[in-house]
Order: sequence, then structure tokens, then C-alpha cells
Amino acid sequence: MFRLKLFVPALVLGLVGCSEAPQPKKKEKKPPEPVTGLSAFYKIFPVAKQWSVDIQPLRIECMLLEEMKNQVGKCPAWRVTFASQSKGKKRTFTYSAIEVSATLHEGVFPQGEEGWSGPTAQAKPFLVAALRTDTDAAHETAAKEKKSQDYEKKNPGKPIIYECGLTDRHSDPVWRVIWGESVSSSGYSVFVDASTGKIVETMR
Repeated sequence: MFRLKLFVPALVLGLVGCSEAPQPKKKEKKPPEPVTGLSAFYKIFPVAKQWSVDIQPLRIECMLLEEMKNQVGKCPAWRVTFASQSKGKKRTFTYSAIEVSATLHEGVFPQGEEGWSGPTAQAKPFLVAALRTDTDAAHETAAKEKKSQDYEKKNPGKPIIYECGLTDRHSDPVWRVIWGESVSSSGYSVFVDASTGKIVETMR
């Protein structure tokens, strides 16, 4: 009987020692992927506010990369240029989903300041609150246009990029959905109001 009493505690201790709590599984890191224009903008905006509190966006631009392809309404890298009236300067910030080069890093990075003399007919600062339509929605709207469908049939596989800005041409900032690698090389583009999400102009 005495031996049994000694054996039982030893057995219990052995079982306790072997039954360790299971280790939590490590979350797998999601692979990098392209993002919409507003997703990139709101990653950049708080960093840009550290440069100057009175910043207003001047231009949002999608960047084509060889290392990662665009998706519908999304790009792997973006440039956003802000103007600061108090400083009389403008500054561009980049966001990239991946590390690309010495000048385009993963994440948000500022570039150098430039002089800014104020609004022009081709580049006017606009309110952040005016950005109510994202690039995926702008793309969907532009692609439904019959002219867009006709152009795509005649020019299959064209890359599509996106730019946003405010000019004297339109009353609100607009997303320009561009079929081609740049504005200068594009044969067709659609202007979508960034506030209302409606098409305001098509251009060949």
C-alpha cells in the first residue's frame, strides 16, 4: 500500500510534465499585392502631414512596375504630390508594396521639396474630403462605357493606369482611367469624378 501511494504522485507529475500547452500557430505573412489609389493615399497622408499640417493633394499617380503587375483598379506603387501654402512648396511621397530600387522603397517614403507658386489651370490643390470614389470603382464605371469596350476589343491587353487631379477643366477632382503606359502614349482615357463616381469626359 505504501508503495502505491508513492507511485501515484510520481505518475501524476510525469503526466503534467508531458502535457504542455500547444504553441499558437504563427500567422503566415500575406504576400505583397497591388492596392487601390485611396488605399495608397491614406497610407501616405499621415506621413505627409508630418511635413506640413496644411497640405492638400495636387496629384495621385499610379506607377507601373516590372516586378509586379497591376490588377483591376490597383497598382503596386503610387506617387502622391502635396502642396503646402504655408511653406510655398510641394512634395511628393511614394508608396510601394515591394522594395524596388534605391529610389522606390517598400512602404511610404518622402522625396525632396520643390518650390510651389500656387494653383495653375492644370494643377490645383483639392480637399481630401472630395475623394469619395476609389480607383477600383472608377475603373468599373469607365469599363462599362461602350467606347471603352470598343477600344479594348481593338486594343486587347493594354495596361491601365490611374491619375487623380483637379484642373480648370472640371469642377471636382477626377480619376483619369488611362489605357496605356502613360498619358502621352495613351490612345484612350476616361475621366471619372472622384466625388460623385460619374463619368464626366472620355478622350481619344
